[in-house]
Amino acid sequence: MARMVSLQQPTTQSHPSFSLLTSSLSDFNGARLQSQLQFKRKLGMQNRGALQVSASSSSNNILIMGGTRFIGIFLSRLLVKEGHQVTLFTRGKAPIAQQLPGESDQDFADFSSKILHLKGDRKDSDFVKTSLAAKGFDVVYDINGREAVEVEPIIEALPNLEQFIYCSSAGVYLKSDLLPHCEVDAVDPKSRHKGKLETESYLESTGVNWTSIRPVYIYGPLNYNPVEEWFFHRLKAGRPIPIPNSGIQMTQLGHVKDLAKAFITVLGNDKASKEVFNISGEKYVTFDGLARACAKAGGFPEPEIIHYNPKEYDFGKKKAFPFRDQHFFASIDKAKHVLGWKPEFDLVEGLTDSYELDFGRGTFRKEADFSTDDIILGKSLVTA
Repeated sequence: MARMVSLQQPTTQSHPSFSLLTSSLSDFNGARLQSQLQFKRKLGMQNRGALQVSASSSSNNILIMGGTRFIGIFLSRLLVKEGHQVTLFTRGKAPIAQQLPGESDQDFADFSSKILHLKGDRKDSDFVKTSLAAKGFDVVYDINGREAVEVEPIIEALPNLEQFIYCSSAGVYLKSDLLPHCEVDAVDPKSRHKGKLETESYLESTGVNWTSIRPVYIYGPLNYNPVEEWFFHRLKAGRPIPIPNSGIQMTQLGHVKDLAKAFITVLGNDKASKEVFNISGEKYVTFDGLARACAKAGGFPEPEIIHYNPKEYDFGKKKAFPFRDQHFFASIDKAKHVLGWKPEFDLVEGLTDSYELDFGRGTFRKEADFSTDDIILGKSLVTA
């Protein structure tokens, strides 16, 4: 069935103006960001191994598969500011451009005037091949790909592709007693992220110049996964925070803006060719420590933490806690040493950025659901 390829710029609409976040770590604010990128380019020329925001000095015709949710929103802004032509491939169910909290009207208008849109379903392989071949993109960022079969038509449509940059997951690693996970560690072909693992294998088999990024848990403004939001809902309601087992399980979070900059750093970077990089925060944190960090970030009192044994409960299909009930964290040493990248946010600063630009303004993705909490607390009270 023939389809029309719609390549267009989004219409700029009226949006409310937001005040800028005063934190020096908020880099997504127009002139400030541009000056920092220029400064980092200068450092990259002067110091071997220093942070290079972009290894490519020329403008590229870039396609982002996805781009209207979370990671892609911040990545697309950095790419546009770097002077690249950026097209988002989406189904068109969400606005292509939305003004970010802390973003000036002028910066938003500038971004909206430059971003392009290719509307379609990536699972329609014929449409993907036809539309992408017509545009001849230089670089593809695949943010929302889950299966190798979704990538095959992209590679086939772009025989002259310079680089394919893939968002994978640290969830591909095989569970181990030896942590942190490193890029050379064994992977789990049966994990729920096996599709991403198979995509990495497919990319390797094609001979294309690829780079894969494996984040751990991602957090930050506009996060559609209930990571920090899960804690903020309970803190705002003044409720105890139920955490499974001892609460000393170690995990790791990486800020979405640091992740976006990592995606920029591998662009056109020979050191990133056919390589995998873990990307996350600098330090690890316990579940209990994360609850306390969220409280500090939102200006809430010290939280009351309730520990429980998940095996004693039947929550049905509902998820009672947003993290794996295990130690789960990865080394980011390779990205730091090979790419010169490093995270700018520590955990409390990053959670503060997320709270002030999102939940603290009254916005969130999912309504609070305390039903599993009530089951846990009800039994705890009876036991007490």
